[in-house]
Amino acid sequence: MKNKKLIMYVSIILIVLVLILVGYFIYNNAKNKNNDILLEYTPQEEITEEQLRQTVVTLYFLDPNSYKLAPEARQIDSKKLVNDPYEELIKLLIEGPKNENLLKIIPENTQINSAQIKDDVLYIDLTEDFINEQNLGTEQEELILKSIVNTVTELTEINKVAFLIDGEENRGFPDNGVIFDKIFVRE
Repeated sequence: MKNKKLIMYVSIILIVLVLILVGYFIYNNAKNKNNDILLEYTPQEEITEEQLRQTVVTLYFLDPNSYKLAPEARQIDSKKLVNDPYEELIKLLIEGPKNENLLKIIPENTQINSAQIKDDVLYIDLTEDFINEQNLGTEQEELILKSIVNTVTELTEINKVAFLIDGEENRGFPDNGVIFDKIFVRE
């Protein structure tokens, strides 16, 4: 009977020691996890207020070597895109590229009357200057339109573009190479 009591006491002591060890490991593990959570990430370089306001837009201009459109990524103040993002992108196209290897193809005196989105179609109303005195040929005229279409369809809400001239539909370039009688999509 003494042996049974001795075995029982030793077993109880071993169980208590095991429970103490397990509790110790659980406590240390929880303590280390809390220390990891409390650590704060410090960036290597602080981001300035001006950098926070910057966004990158993609504009399409003519590459004279390949005679195709080429993208130009441009960093601009995102506040410029808040009120009229579509008009702002078209104005940047009219101003021309910053890259010296690309050419502006939107006519110089082009003005924007309005740019409004309905569903996923952007209706761009341009002034008569966009088409006046332009006898560029169908290929050049198509590149001008693709430049605008590719640029504005970079925005997720726009999939198609319709062109108006001073509020009128179905106008076109004077040589009748390209008529704005359809909705244009990105190619």
